[in-house]
Amino acid sequence: MRFLKILLLVLSAWLATLAPVAALEAVEVPANADAIDLTSAVDLYSGTGASLQVSTAPGADGIVRRIEVNSRDDENTSWAVFALSNPGDEQIDRLIVAPFFQLVGSRLIWPDLGASRIASITPSQGIAPERQSSQEADVFLVTLDPGAVVTYVVELRTENLPQIRLWEPDVYKDTVNAYTLYRGIILGISGLLALFLTILFVVKGTIMFPATATLAWSVLAYLTIDFGFWNKVLQITPGDEQLYRACAEVALAASLIIFLYAYLNLNRWHIRYSHLALATLILVLGLLGVAVWDPSVAAGIARISLGIIGVLGFAIIVALVAQGYDRAIMLVPTWVLLLSWLVGAGMTVTGALANDIVQPALAGGLVLVVLLIGFTVMQHAFAGGAIAQGLISDVERRALALTGCGDIIWDWDIDRDRISTGNEVEELLGLKQGLLEGPARDWLDVLHPQDRDTFRGTLDAVIDQRRGRISQAFRLRSEDGHYRWFRLRARPIIGSDGEVIRCVGTLLDITEQKVTEERLLHDAVHDNLTGLPNRELFLDRLQAALARARAEGLARPSVLMIDLDRFKQVNDSIGLSAGDSILLTVARRISRQLKPQDALARLSGDTYGLLLLSEQSADRVAAFADAIRRAVRSPITFGDQEVFLTSSVGIAIYEGNEGDVSAPEMMREADMAMNHAKRMGGDRVEVFRPSLQSSGASRVELEADLRKALNTDGITVFYQPIVRLADRSIAGFEVLARWNHPRRGAVSPTEFIPIAEQSGLINELGLFVLDRSARQLSEWQSKFRVPVPHFISVNVSSLQLLRHELINDVKQVLSRSALAPGTLKLELTESVVMANPEYSARMLERLRGLGAGLSLDDFGTGYSSLSYLQRFRFDTIKVDQSFVRPNGRSARPVILRSIIALGHDLGMQVVAEGAETESDSLELHQLGCEFAQGFLYGQPMEASEATKLLQAEMEALSA
Repeated sequence: MRFLKILLLVLSAWLATLAPVAALEAVEVPANADAIDLTSAVDLYSGTGASLQVSTAPGADGIVRRIEVNSRDDENTSWAVFALSNPGDEQIDRLIVAPFFQLVGSRLIWPDLGASRIASITPSQGIAPERQSSQEADVFLVTLDPGAVVTYVVELRTENLPQIRLWEPDVYKDTVNAYTLYRGIILGISGLLALFLTILFVVKGTIMFPATATLAWSVLAYLTIDFGFWNKVLQITPGDEQLYRACAEVALAASLIIFLYAYLNLNRWHIRYSHLALATLILVLGLLGVAVWDPSVAAGIARISLGIIGVLGFAIIVALVAQGYDRAIMLVPTWVLLLSWLVGAGMTVTGALANDIVQPALAGGLVLVVLLIGFTVMQHAFAGGAIAQGLISDVERRALALTGCGDIIWDWDIDRDRISTGNEVEELLGLKQGLLEGPARDWLDVLHPQDRDTFRGTLDAVIDQRRGRISQAFRLRSEDGHYRWFRLRARPIIGSDGEVIRCVGTLLDITEQKVTEERLLHDAVHDNLTGLPNRELFLDRLQAALARARAEGLARPSVLMIDLDRFKQVNDSIGLSAGDSILLTVARRISRQLKPQDALARLSGDTYGLLLLSEQSADRVAAFADAIRRAVRSPITFGDQEVFLTSSVGIAIYEGNEGDVSAPEMMREADMAMNHAKRMGGDRVEVFRPSLQSSGASRVELEADLRKALNTDGITVFYQPIVRLADRSIAGFEVLARWNHPRRGAVSPTEFIPIAEQSGLINELGLFVLDRSARQLSEWQSKFRVPVPHFISVNVSSLQLLRHELINDVKQVLSRSALAPGTLKLELTESVVMANPEYSARMLERLRGLGAGLSLDDFGTGYSSLSYLQRFRFDTIKVDQSFVRPNGRSARPVILRSIIALGHDLGMQVVAEGAETESDSLELHQLGCEFAQGFLYGQPMEASEATKLLQAEMEALSA
């Protein structure tokens, strides 16, 4: 038997040598101990894998055993081992408590923000510990038998175990209840304070209150996270509140910045304070995004930021106290308390303070700091007063007004020859104090050289004349060499002997005003987009060049007019911003071709003017213009597409032997040459020649003849029949304007309509056609009584639609002519309506309200979007003739049928244009089209012929 015991002891010792760790020392658990700290008695094992082999603490018999514990999820690699012994003769129950979060020792950098620490506890003998419900810690109930020595293997969820204690259950319950009561009191005070400050903000409206309320709510949010209140409200998994804790600490730092900026009103002192506060706030708020990625990193930066903000805030407060700022003075005691709190918090997180009461004390101290801040804010906000109550003298009123306006007082003591400005000018200029406090001649060294004589002469004149006022603007040099503008307004003071003894006034810094004036002057003669000179400055430079050419007879200036071809289509397709970029690119390309003596200007939207002085011969000028044309032709890359542009260049060369030509004439000649290049197809260079003036004069002459024709009824109104396909009866007419020129004969509408639009005569022409056709329709309706009155369709251009006077014109026409409602139809194309959709919608609605009908012309050739058909309520749509005439394409009938069906579904009548044959008419009728017009039913005719046509139709019906 003795041999067997010896063998067991040897075997145990051998097994202990095979174990990865040494045997533990058990912690004795007295029956009367309320709590035992086991943190230092725990052995931690990290990276040991999903299982752990460990030697147990020696039992009562001194034998060391070995146990192996496997992880529950086969992924755990962190373990903790400790042993407990019950030296008494009674069974005892204890609670093993591992808090989720401990502020003590949580670290400043990469802090431990808390988590569930223990996954399970496995004893070497006895019943496994039972987990107890808790929102603040991992709590397990263990039972120790009398004389037992039990080794516990703890499976950890984290790599560290900041604290683990053994509590007597009743004592732990009483401690938790006591802390709960304390936390409730703290939360109640903090919540009431935040609510009270919020109500004060609503009532008072001062910016200090929302800033202070933000700080109070941030503190309340931090405390609710720290006390575990939100764990119950938001049902957060115990130990998973790291993100919320990190965000609360970030919010605490950000709200402290907001309060400091708002309370001290830092924007009134210097812009650097605002920039510093804004930059710091943005950086701190950026930690909220970092918290989503890694809460520990965000919380660490927030803790460091909180300390930096406290120190910088104190430095700012001290600086403002030195200037006598009352708000800063009132905040000093509270901020000292805040710094003390920050020191205590820093010592706690680094582990220098490890008392159990430190964390609750810091929470209470934080509420105390906010409470004192709230009292300070309220004391300042409600303790305001006014200046002295009652009447003040005129001198005091003037002094107060001068103080309020902020001007610098300028005082020149003439007897002592001493100028005084109170050091404010030196501060603005960055000069040494007292440099301008002396004789008037000392100012001459700082004055701009161009202003010295004026300054000296003004002062001498005041002294000599002993009257008048000084109102002078001059420049003073700052320390860095730049000049600032000042305006001096002063008046002399006459002594008893009639001589000037003083000169007193104000000095105002007007640098920004002068800079604005210079900018306005620059913008007045320069293009805002490209920065090039505009037409006025270009014309001035051309006049100067012509004057030099006449005087010296050497350099002959040439004017190049450069206009981009089809730029409007490019601008409409890629957008205005891209069009502006193209204009800038073209300007840079042209500028690279210039020499220093040449000048480039932007004359209008896509037209550039170039004053060429570097080339003199006609051949060289033409070659230069062609080089510019080729430079513009190079593709412009915009995004993922390339834009190809061409240009038309017109040249006007100054010839000294051809008379005294003016600058406007040269520009007009270059413009004529450029327009000729465009008429020839664009992408070419044309030199002005006298023969080009005839075409321009012809256009001007045609415009004058058109104006005369409108005044003498030279315009004739023609009517083209619109028939009803059901019975081939005339339903109405489309009104067309025709011009038979006395010398040129018939002028095509495609020729005189653009001239009318460019000259502004389109409005008079439209009103003339509208009034003449409405009167004729009124006559027809009164003479020919039919069940459905005849109608007329009058075309309206975009310029007419954009004029608000169109409403009055239609109203007057309808009032003068007794027309059936809806029989005066206004025809508009899709492009006219979509040029300005918002304005067009309002105009069309008002026209409909007057009783006019609305017809959409050339449907299918423009935007063809269903959205505008729903938005703009037309009565009729006119199908373009390209869909009516057979073109050999199989899709034409399908598209035509769809358009007619679409119009009917939208409640509109359909008119088809271009019906030339009986087969066209039959097809349209079978497709359900109501009306048609074309040469099959009649060409445009005068009113008398249309009347005869209607008369013949009425006689045929009555026969």
